[in-house]
Amino acid sequence: MEKVIFGIPKGSLQESTIQLLFKAGYRVRVDPRSYYPAIDDEQVEARLIRPQDMSRFVEKECVDAGLTGADWVAENESDVVTVCELTYAKQELVPIRWVVAVHEDSPIQSVQDLDGKRISTELVNVTREFLRERGVEAEVEFSHGATETKVPDLVDAIVELTETGASLRANDLRVVDTVMESRTLLIASHAAWEDAAKRTKIENIGMLLRGAVIGETKVGLKMNVPDGALQKVLSLLPALRNPTVSSLAGESGYAVETVLEEKVARELIPRLKRAGAEGIIEYALNKVIL
Repeated sequence: MEKVIFGIPKGSLQESTIQLLFKAGYRVRVDPRSYYPAIDDEQVEARLIRPQDMSRFVEKECVDAGLTGADWVAENESDVVTVCELTYAKQELVPIRWVVAVHEDSPIQSVQDLDGKRISTELVNVTREFLRERGVEAEVEFSHGATETKVPDLVDAIVELTETGASLRANDLRVVDTVMESRTLLIASHAAWEDAAKRTKIENIGMLLRGAVIGETKVGLKMNVPDGALQKVLSLLPALRNPTVSSLAGESGYAVETVLEEKVARELIPRLKRAGAEGIIEYALNKVIL
C-alpha cells in the first residue's frame, strides 16, 4: 500500500504526542531543523504541522491523517473523519477549555455584558458563533499572540485556551464563561478513509494511541494470596475486568493479577497486605486495549 502521511502536531502538543506515540509502540525522532520526523514504521511517513492547520491539510488530502484539537476542526469548519477522541493535552490527561476571560477588576460579569465590547482571540469563528447563539453582538478580532496581555488596555475581553488556569491567574484574569471544551482528535481525510489499506492502518494507530492514553492512568498489580485469604483479597479489588486467578505450584495458594487506576493502587496496596496478600508487585502499563 501507499504510505500513510501522518501529521504530528507541532508546538505545545508536540512533546506529549511523541511520548504518547512511544507508549503506543512508535519511535519518532525529530530533527529541530526539519518538518519531516523519522518514524520506525515503513508504512507511515510523518509530518510536523501546526494544530491550527492540521484539519485543513487533512481535508485537502495533503495529509492522510493527523492529531489536532476538536477546537481547530470546529474553527476551520473542516470536513474530515473523526477516527477517535484522545483525552490528553500539553501537561495533563485532561481536556483543555477555551474561556472568556477579563481583567479581575473588569465590571463584566457575564457573556451578556460583552454586548458592544471588543474581544481578542485565535478562535474567531467559534467565538462569533458562541456569541451569536446568546444574542450578543461584539467585535471579535484575531489575536496574533500574547493574547493574555491585551486585557484591559487593548480589548475588553479575550477568549483563550487554558489547561490549568495558571497563565490566566498570572496575568490577573478571571474566567467569565466557557466557550468550548476540546480534546485531541485523530482525524483522517475522506479519501484515506475510503482506501481499505490506509483505513486499517489509521484504525490501528488509533487503537494503539487509545490504549496508551488508558495505560497512562492505570497500573498492573500481581500478588500471591494464601488459600484462606482469597475471597477477602478479591473483595477489595476494583478491576478493569475480573481479576486473573491461578493456582500456585504445590497448591500453596493463588496468584492474582489485575489492572486498576494508579491513584487507587496507593491506597489499596496496604489494605491488600493486611488482608493476607504477599509479594505484591505494581508495574506500569504502556497501553491497555479494551
